[in-house]
Amino acid sequence: MKWWRRKVVVVLMRKLLTSAICVIALMGLLSVRVHVFPSSKVSDLTDPYKLPTVTQQHELNFQKFSTEKKWTQEVTQPHLSKEQTSPHLFKDPLSSHKLDAANGNLDFEKLWKPPSNRDFVPCIQPSSNYAAPDESRGYLLVYANGGLNQMRAGICDMVAVARIINATLVVPELDKRSFWQDTSNFSDVFDEDHFIHALANDVKIIKMLPKDMSSATKVVMHFRSWSGLEYYQDEIASLWEEYQVIRAAKSDSRLANNHLPPDIQTLRCRSCYEALRFSPKIEAMGKLLVDQMRSYGPFIALHLRYEKDMLAFSGCTHGLSDVEAEELRTIRENTAYWKIKDINATEQRSKGYCPLTPKEVGIFLTGLGYQSNTPIYIAAGEIYGGDTHMADLRSRYPILMSKEKLASVEELEPFSNHASQMAALDYIVSVESDVFIPSYSGNMARAVEGHRRFLGHRKTISPDRKALVHLFNKIEIGLLQEGRKVSNRISEMHKKLQGSPRRRRGPVSGTKGTGRFRSEEAFYVNPLPDCLCKRVSRNANASLSMR
Repeated sequence: MKWWRRKVVVVLMRKLLTSAICVIALMGLLSVRVHVFPSSKVSDLTDPYKLPTVTQQHELNFQKFSTEKKWTQEVTQPHLSKEQTSPHLFKDPLSSHKLDAANGNLDFEKLWKPPSNRDFVPCIQPSSNYAAPDESRGYLLVYANGGLNQMRAGICDMVAVARIINATLVVPELDKRSFWQDTSNFSDVFDEDHFIHALANDVKIIKMLPKDMSSATKVVMHFRSWSGLEYYQDEIASLWEEYQVIRAAKSDSRLANNHLPPDIQTLRCRSCYEALRFSPKIEAMGKLLVDQMRSYGPFIALHLRYEKDMLAFSGCTHGLSDVEAEELRTIRENTAYWKIKDINATEQRSKGYCPLTPKEVGIFLTGLGYQSNTPIYIAAGEIYGGDTHMADLRSRYPILMSKEKLASVEELEPFSNHASQMAALDYIVSVESDVFIPSYSGNMARAVEGHRRFLGHRKTISPDRKALVHLFNKIEIGLLQEGRKVSNRISEMHKKLQGSPRRRRGPVSGTKGTGRFRSEEAFYVNPLPDCLCKRVSRNANASLSMR
């Protein structure tokens, strides 16, 4: 009888223990579900353009990481004081921080961590032999032609030219006749007073030609492209013997990229990266846009060069309808200063001369490993075809933002209908982004890349369009499918195209004449070695020295 009672007790205890274990397991499962899938957050993410709450930001950007990432701010570069630092460098991006790798996630580091700057820092101060500007021999008027970034480079070059020929530089006139028909004046786009004062020890700059010079002898000159010191010292400076005012009809690519005195090269960098700030209202609006994007966490600035003027100029029509292709051809035919009219679109694309389409960009980003919740800022004008051509990219990356999405109509109203001012806002966000990716290597892409190199080699991924096109074609006809194999190929071909330090490339071997200069990497794309020096320490306790 006793043994039977013992058996009953054992059975009852087993049942109680089993029930308790089941209850504990069920409670654990319910708590995990409630933590990971809060229904109140899912419903709020249906609008891809709505800024998330603080809690949602964590879910959007870091739910794939098991631990929180910690970043510490880099030390300010030794040559930059607070007064010298450009005001749009208001908050260091992720790429100017160091990842605390103790609890780091390898995928996170791979996608967002900038390349090593190898201790290269800006060094743009003049040499000990650099003197104040000599007595002016006359006035240099400049017509800055092209879009925003073409004008920026040209203006900085004309500062150097004014120094070489001992001229007083009159604040340049901006292009009002190009495709964009922008009526902006210099002071609408740039901080005019800062420009004048920042370069006071280099070149005398005035806002307007003095009235008593209205009847002075003048000459209009088309400076020779990519010219060196001798051309300006001999041919151009000799014009002062006959003329009091020299007018440069164009400013783009008028100064050689290489083989100029070090003080002239560093002057170009001081002009570009310190003196030529955007106007206060543009800087303030740019700060607002960057702060809005920062609320998402790490973000990509995508320079999606898929506007009507770009496609018409390049003759690139892949993925467009016959009607759209004909519209672009007509624009090209009717734009007089676009010299090349007959363009083979297929050949252009196969050579890598076309911008990536929005659909191709989506495949590219996925191949690099960026998740669908990655915030992306679209730095561009109006995308040709609008939502029709953006649908594929948006289906992969729903958090696509732009200045029009981040700011109200009222906030953007002062800049609307002014292409240069709108482009300046995109420039600021692109420079400050954690990763910058251009779909085409145009003027803005090159300018932003150079600026990011100057500021510490922030991560800039330059798509190998020629190689990618062959990959995309195989995917399009079914010979390849997206997946690990394609992702590995895309990652491998871009391993060394992420903005790490290197010397500026010289001309392509075998090229001659202007083709030789045209094949060089432009000065403002890569300021190394002229404006970046390697920081070296002679011993463990020594202070840093420059070389």
